[in-house]
Amino acid sequence: MSSLAPLLALAAPLSFAAAAAVAATQPGRRPVRALAAGELASVAALCASVLAVLVLLVGGAPVDATLALPVHLDALSATMLLLVSFLGTVIVRFSRNYLDGDGRQGLFTAWLSLTLAAIATLVIAGNLILLVGAWIGTSLALHKLLAFYPERRLAFAAAGKKFITARIGDVCLIGAAVLLYLAFGSTEIAVILNAAETGGAAGGAAGGAGLVTAAGLLIALAALLKSAQFPTHGWLLEVMETPTPVSALLHAGIVNAGGFLVLRFADVMVLATGALGLLAVVGAVTALIGSAVMLRQTSVKVSLAWSTVAQMGFMLVQCGFGAFWLAALHIVAHSLYKAHAFLASGSAVDLARVAGPAGAFAGSASAPSFRTFVAALIVALAAAFALATVAGLSPVEDASELALGAILVMALAILVTRQSSVRPGAPLILKSALLGGGVTAAYLALHAGSAWVMGAALPAPPVPGPVGLFLQASIVLGFLALTVAQVCGRLGGAAPAGFAVHLANGFYANAWFDRIVGSYRLTGNGSR
Repeated sequence: MSSLAPLLALAAPLSFAAAAAVAATQPGRRPVRALAAGELASVAALCASVLAVLVLLVGGAPVDATLALPVHLDALSATMLLLVSFLGTVIVRFSRNYLDGDGRQGLFTAWLSLTLAAIATLVIAGNLILLVGAWIGTSLALHKLLAFYPERRLAFAAAGKKFITARIGDVCLIGAAVLLYLAFGSTEIAVILNAAETGGAAGGAAGGAGLVTAAGLLIALAALLKSAQFPTHGWLLEVMETPTPVSALLHAGIVNAGGFLVLRFADVMVLATGALGLLAVVGAVTALIGSAVMLRQTSVKVSLAWSTVAQMGFMLVQCGFGAFWLAALHIVAHSLYKAHAFLASGSAVDLARVAGPAGAFAGSASAPSFRTFVAALIVALAAAFALATVAGLSPVEDASELALGAILVMALAILVTRQSSVRPGAPLILKSALLGGGVTAAYLALHAGSAWVMGAALPAPPVPGPVGLFLQASIVLGFLALTVAQVCGRLGGAAPAGFAVHLANGFYANAWFDRIVGSYRLTGNGSR
């Protein structure tokens, strides 16, 4: 039974790899054999993943095995494998209809299957060598999909820019792997995590603590680059000319790899508090800027891209706060939502025309007054804090959970205030109290559920020190300022003309990055 779960897990990437090999033999239009292989492989991978999860649940403990490849299967890797297999099944099926009649449909199926094989290998990798190889392989296979149409020069430029940032991230991860080997004396991920959980380097390695800290910083940098964090986020906004299945795979799966990397080595990251601080700061800046810029976009797919940038930033904030259980839940929820959003982006255009621009509160009939919003927010936060106190959360020991919960309540308070302005009914105070209590109850329940699922695979949030508390308070105030600016109409529609232009263009950080790397001179293979 102990070897069955890894064997089933390994069947997923091998199925996708076999489909890629078959599809490569039939690269042209309407390739019956290639399409059948792709769909059969995706269904087989999904079934194998479901069975692997069930066997792991019966066994109840992480499993390591060296089969055709070294496999490490725990709650985190099993959840991510199931997610990848499910999304792969949906995207492969969608792409069959989407690219029907394309002259290179078989080749697209081959690269799509190979990319899915690399992602599935990444999440179950049992040692550092395989993990680094799958990390690089995912990026290289994705590059072929991003630059699939050679006549789309802007897509080539964006793919080339992605190629540069990805190679920098690869170097960071390779460096982290070397440092982890030197610190813990092993390339086996299970050995490294077990040693890190005890709080020290293996074998009394000289300077072990320094090696672990340096490795944590390199892991953080690799994750930031993979997750398109500010100011290297521009490539994610410019690959909208790629086929919709590629956008769905990228935004729902591959861009989450940065967060998965941090979670995979969460026990190591807890020992590198500087790395966690870096994730929190960069993630918060990215989330704030991405959320604000998203409100000024008119293109559905570009707006979704900015949403992904912001969501990945907030997910890394959760990692930086040490809320690893919540970050894992965020990855799953965001992947499912964003895959649906991109695959249904055509319908979203019609919905957007009816609903109007997101966040355009100012000057509309539904615009809440600032005083109304402040009252609603205070009541909602008070109700949330009261319920959290009753639940036993400490303002110091559980500061991370409280800070993230406060950000969630602030985000939803604006919706309650707006709806109260549109459809007056129950008193606003009552609605706000119900919001604060209801959201906090759901938040605590989801946190407990995620902790129950991931408890053995991920460490509990560390107790923050004075610097950590200050950092968390500053980030919460930043989100409060963003919320207030949205209510006042400074983001949705009433911003000063000059600032609005800068905001809509992401403060031109992407243009500066283009100038540095010379992206407009890049060709489709990433060379100059």
